[in-house]
Amino acid sequence: MRTRPLKVALLGCGVVGSEVARIMTTHADDLAARIGAPVELAGVAVRRPSKVREGIDPALVTTDATALLKRGDIDVAIEVIGGIEPARTLITTAFEHGIAVVSANKALLAQDGAALHAAAEQAGLDLYYEAAVAGAIPLIRPLRESLAGDKINRVMGIVNGTTNFILDKMDSTGAGYQEALDEATALGYAEADPTADVEGYDAAAKAAILAGIAFHTRVRLDDVHREGMTEVSAADFASAKRMGCTIKLLAICERAADGGSVTARVHPAMIPLSHPLASVREAYNAVFVEAEAAGRLMFYGPGAGGSPTASAVLGDLVAVCRNKLAEATGPGESAYTQLPVSPMGDVVTRYHISLDVADKPGVLAQVATVFAEHGVSIDTVRQQGRPEIDGEASLVVVTHRAPDAALSGTVEALRKLDTVRGVASIMRVEGE
Repeated sequence: MRTRPLKVALLGCGVVGSEVARIMTTHADDLAARIGAPVELAGVAVRRPSKVREGIDPALVTTDATALLKRGDIDVAIEVIGGIEPARTLITTAFEHGIAVVSANKALLAQDGAALHAAAEQAGLDLYYEAAVAGAIPLIRPLRESLAGDKINRVMGIVNGTTNFILDKMDSTGAGYQEALDEATALGYAEADPTADVEGYDAAAKAAILAGIAFHTRVRLDDVHREGMTEVSAADFASAKRMGCTIKLLAICERAADGGSVTARVHPAMIPLSHPLASVREAYNAVFVEAEAAGRLMFYGPGAGGSPTASAVLGDLVAVCRNKLAEATGPGESAYTQLPVSPMGDVVTRYHISLDVADKPGVLAQVATVFAEHGVSIDTVRQQGRPEIDGEASLVVVTHRAPDAALSGTVEALRKLDTVRGVASIMRVEGE
């Protein structure tokens, strides 16, 4: 074993960063044995140096992250700051000074992953980011390495624990959205401002990363269709149960049937209770991968939190340090296919549409005509009266698969019918 330690700069020391520092200290001997050399925490860059950080030598703490990276003896930088800046500048500074990088920054990688990979390649250094998607769940490395010889056609999963907790509570207790959100906030699963989670921004960033790796093409955050889950209601869950389904916020990345393009999207969807993702409870994550040779694989586990995310960071640290000792680098960006990203309108999917209609003869025929005019085939229809509103009924239509643009056009046409009082809810059906 080499006796001279590999020196690590920790950029950020919040929930994840402090756990990374703790594990590096308490498991130092094990990490050294696995790597083949000791690893030493050489500096910790923070914004508030006066804050007490248990287990971290105050002499290691600095507010000048750039100076830490430039001092000349750092081998690996762990970036757990989050956000775009200063993280982007610090990562590029690290590469300029011969420092490999481990990051958990999903937002930055989804927006500027191509540029960061290019900078790493030019410097001949590693950029690892297992912790950027699904916390402790090994996902990036299996897609990038274990399945590198296979052709992946679909990646579909629950990649945000906050939203899964909320939807699970709505499903299991009958709670409304706000009530379930309040519980998630009280338990620490939801931030004071939950927008990034409930509006799908967090999941969209992860979808961009997963699609790029799975399909060997560049997918940016702006390429991902995104819909939040704030409009999901208890009535939607009641409808889902009648269909033998539940509702999840899904990130879905697909290769087109002809192989000529890819799509990436995040939105709530009904999935059958028989699908493996339907049983994912509480704040857990799970990702379902469909590959030509390997078949169907599912990766499941805690998708966030200090310890789970730190586990993924430390796994990357071990891999990067091993590469440093071998004077080698691991796999970088693979974007050779250069496939275009198709718009959401081209995606072929199914819809569950709930309409409030006039309770009189001929309404169903009018609705069916609109579907036919837009080339959308109906799978099932259910109509029942609304005793609370005299003269109105509820009409639920589940379609066969059709282009999303055709389905959207159908809904807009339905809104114009005199006999349609309103569109109560629209939800896609997946996992069949």
